[in-house]
Amino acid sequence: MKSRMLAGVVAVLLALVGAVIIVTYAQGADQRAVKNLDPVDVLVVKTAVPAGTPVEAMKASVAVEQLPGTAVGKTALKTLDDATGKVAAVDLIPGEQLVTERLVAPEDLKTSGSVNVPAGLQEVSFQLEPQRVIGGRLEAGDHVGVFISMTSGGLESKPGETTQLSIHKVLVTAVQRAPEGAAAKPAPSASAEAEADPRDVNLPTGSLMITVAVNDVNADKVVFASEFASIWLSKEPLDAQDSGPKIMQKQDLYK
Repeated sequence: MKSRMLAGVVAVLLALVGAVIIVTYAQGADQRAVKNLDPVDVLVVKTAVPAGTPVEAMKASVAVEQLPGTAVGKTALKTLDDATGKVAAVDLIPGEQLVTERLVAPEDLKTSGSVNVPAGLQEVSFQLEPQRVIGGRLEAGDHVGVFISMTSGGLESKPGETTQLSIHKVLVTAVQRAPEGAAAKPAPSASAEAEADPRDVNLPTGSLMITVAVNDVNADKVVFASEFASIWLSKEPLDAQDSGPKIMQKQDLYK
C-alpha cells in the first residue's frame, strides 16, 4: 500500500516538473525567437485611450514591449518624453503600437463630430433649446428640416401666426452642447468629455449651438429667423417625404 502511494506521489511530482520545464522552454523559445529578429523596444497600447487624451494622462495606458524589428513601424515611439503637451489624435486601441502620427498638438485635433462643408455652401450657427432640436438627439452629419414661425407679418393677405417648413434636408456640420452644471462644476477633463449618446433617454438641459451648411439664400432665412422669428428643427433624412411648401395657420390646424 505504502509503495503504491509513494509511486503516486512521485508520478504527480514528475508531472509538475515536466509541466514547468515545458513552460520554461516555451518562454525561452519565444525570447530566443525575438532575440534572433533584432528586438526593438516600442510603446504598445494596453488599455483604450479616447481621442483628445493628453499624453500625461495616457502613461498608465501604454507599456514598453520588445517586438521584432521587422514588425515595428518606422515612427513607433519608445518613450513619451518628447511628446509632452500633445494629445491623442484618434482613439487608441489596445495592442497597437504607439506611433508619432497618433499624437498631435491640441489645436490640431479635429473637432469630434464635425463634418466637411460641401462645395458652394456656407456655415451658419444658431442657438436653440433642446425641445427645438429633437430633444437634443442630433449629431453632426444628420439632416434637418428648418421650421420658421412668426407671430405676425408672414402673410399680408392672411395676418396672424404662421409656421412653415422653410428649408429641407439641411446638413448639420456641428452640434455644441453646454456641459451639464457648467456654472457649478469645474470643466471636465478631455478624457471625460464625450458626445451625447443619441440613445440617451435623460432629459437634456441647457441650450445647443447648431451649425448647418446652407446656400446663401437659405443662410438669409436662418439669420432672419434667429433675429426676428423662431426656429424649430425636425430630423429629416434625405429620403423623407416632401409634399411641397405649406404655410400653417390657425384655420389650417384641424383640417
